[in-house]
This record gives sequence, structure tokens and C-alpha cells, in this order.
Amino acid sequence: MTVQAKATPGARLLTPTDHTLIMIDFQSQMAFATKSIDASLLRTNAALVAGAAAGFGASTILTTVAEKSFSGPMFPEVTAPFPGKTLLDRTSMNSWEDEAVIAEVNAIGKSRIVLAGLWTSVCIVGPALSALEQGFEVFVITDACGDVSDEAHERAVTRMVQAGAQPITALQYLLEMQRDWARGETYDLTTGLAKTFGGAYGLGIIYAKSMFGASEGH
Repeated sequence: MTVQAKATPGARLLTPTDHTLIMIDFQSQMAFATKSIDASLLRTNAALVAGAAAGFGASTILTTVAEKSFSGPMFPEVTAPFPGKTLLDRTSMNSWEDEAVIAEVNAIGKSRIVLAGLWTSVCIVGPALSALEQGFEVFVITDACGDVSDEAHERAVTRMVQAGAQPITALQYLLEMQRDWARGETYDLTTGLAKTFGGAYGLGIIYAKSMFGASEGH
């Protein structure tokens, strides 16, 4: 049988409108014990994810655990792209057991859930496995997560993947929503975030534009 290729995107790719991003417990107390990723890189990747979601208009939930009494405020680079947005504070380690979070998930009504936060083996595994069991499709931005050790992070990612979650990265999340450099309405947003938070790739964009006036859309 001959298979015909078509110039259309696969249905498994993320789009800005087909998912809910849940950013979980990007808080000081959680970060202090995070060893699987450098704190500065974690903050950079979290900022990239938050900026991408806000810029593309993706449905987003920001949730904290014991913000006032123990864990401290959410990273400012996560909240800054969402001025005035209410943070859903919880007592449960598994945000999928919190009624306010679930009410927001249901109000948004998307069947795809994208997760990022601290720690991978607790506050990300909990909602990932719970959402999968209830029929949601789950993506985990693994480099915008962290844990108390490399072992804890890697075992958590393996456990989620074995259960059906799909691992992606922060930069992948941004570029998957852009997907075509000819999409002029979000071109400056995407390249701007990449230049600021995209590491060596961002430096490459700065160099190409400064030296040659280059543009990916041409």
C-alpha cells in the first residue's frame, strides 16, 4: 500500500489552544532543595514556558503549596507574564486532589494537560498519573521541573512516561506552538523569548539578525 504524505501537522503536536498549562510550586522553599537542575537554568526555563504560554494565549493555571506559611512566593519570572492572575494555593502535594485546581481545569475544558514545576517526583507525578487515569493526555516539560536529586527526577520522568505521559522541553514547547516562521503575528514573540531565554540558540538569533539582518521567515 502506498502512503501519501500531506503538508499538514500531526494531531499529536501541541497548539496554543488545545491544552491547559499547569505551573506548579515554582517557590523558594521548593527550589532550595532542588539538585537535579541548576537554579538559574530552572528559572530561565520556567520563564520561557510562562512567557510562551502568556504570549500565545494558552490556558494557564498557576498553583502554589502553602505559599504564606512555608514555601514562599512563586518565582517572579513565572508570575510576571500573567499580571493580576490569581494563584491557587493548596495544602495537597498532588494538585489534582485540590478542588479549586480541578474546578479551573474543568472550567477551561481542555483534554490536554501540560505540567511543569517542583518537585518532579511528587507535585508533578501526582497530577500526571491522576490526569492520565481520568483520560487526559499529559505532557511534562522535563527541563522546567526539578527534584532533590538526579535519581529522583529521572525515576519520576520514567514513571510518568511508562504511564503514557509525553516528555518535552521548554524550548520545544515554545517552538512547537510557533511551528512556522511565516506566522508573522507571533514571530517577534517567539524570537524575542528565544533571544532572552534560549541560551546559545538565542545568541545565534541575535548574531544572525545583528550581522546579516537574517530572518527565519524568508
